[in-house]
Amino acid sequence: MNISLKDPGTQGLANILLVMLIWGSAFTATKIAVEEVTPFMLAFLRNGIASVCLLPFFLVKIRQATRPLPYVKMSFMGLTGITLFYAFFNSSLVYTTAAAGALVQGILPVAIALPAVLFLRERLTRTQALGIVLSVAGVVLVGFTNGHAAGRNPLLGSVLMILSVFSWTVYTILSRSIRHIDPVLVTAFSTFAGTVLLLPALALEPGDHIISGISWKGWAAIAYLGLFASALSYILYNKALQLLPAAQVGAFLNLDPVIGAVIAIIFLREKVTGWQIAGGLLVLAGLWLSSKTAGEKARD
Repeated sequence: MNISLKDPGTQGLANILLVMLIWGSAFTATKIAVEEVTPFMLAFLRNGIASVCLLPFFLVKIRQATRPLPYVKMSFMGLTGITLFYAFFNSSLVYTTAAAGALVQGILPVAIALPAVLFLRERLTRTQALGIVLSVAGVVLVGFTNGHAAGRNPLLGSVLMILSVFSWTVYTILSRSIRHIDPVLVTAFSTFAGTVLLLPALALEPGDHIISGISWKGWAAIAYLGLFASALSYILYNKALQLLPAAQVGAFLNLDPVIGAVIAIIFLREKVTGWQIAGGLLVLAGLWLSSKTAGEKARD
């Protein structure tokens, strides 16, 4: 079997794998940053930096556009994938643990695959369905066995995490529905819109929003999140959605807790159990099953 970097399926897989590596490392960067700033302030700073980085590329690409852009749809992408996602996700981690968060976030592939089948008329094979089930089972193992306390209000935290999952699902389906649009334009405008829509939430958030006391370590984490985990990753994610079915892209989201755990172990010296290792292996097995036909589907 020949693998070519010019093959759309190969490019799509490379894009989503790089995104998962960056987003996995974002757990550690976020953990460092939230020690110094509030969740909504972090979301605003992160996406504000991303907006500044994306603006020059947006201005160049918009001049090359040959058709009107779906500004309303891209604004909804900003609302769901930036504003609501970070509002629910960051707030959920105030009330629940990383274990519960990883567990609930494991429904992402199913949450993306089902609407993709229903609304985008994408086909889901038995092999891909089995891969999704294995991946979710792996995330359940990782989530249930991290050994942390239940959190201040685990039920509320889980509800908020589920809402973040549904927000990201809508973002993914919307992005897939306009895959003919340059991903730089889509990413940039949705990031602009989502960042602006964060302002009311930031104004209502209690706590200290003074940024003058942030250390260099905190700023480094925030800059990494803005430059790589937001600006670059969102472009690559939307590009992957152009090249691969949404269900297959969604399956890769299960790599987040696995990569995040490995990086946290290395840099934050967090401990891992045998069950977590087993869960990680299940995730990898599920991803292999769900993505092994990516190249063929992308070429169809």
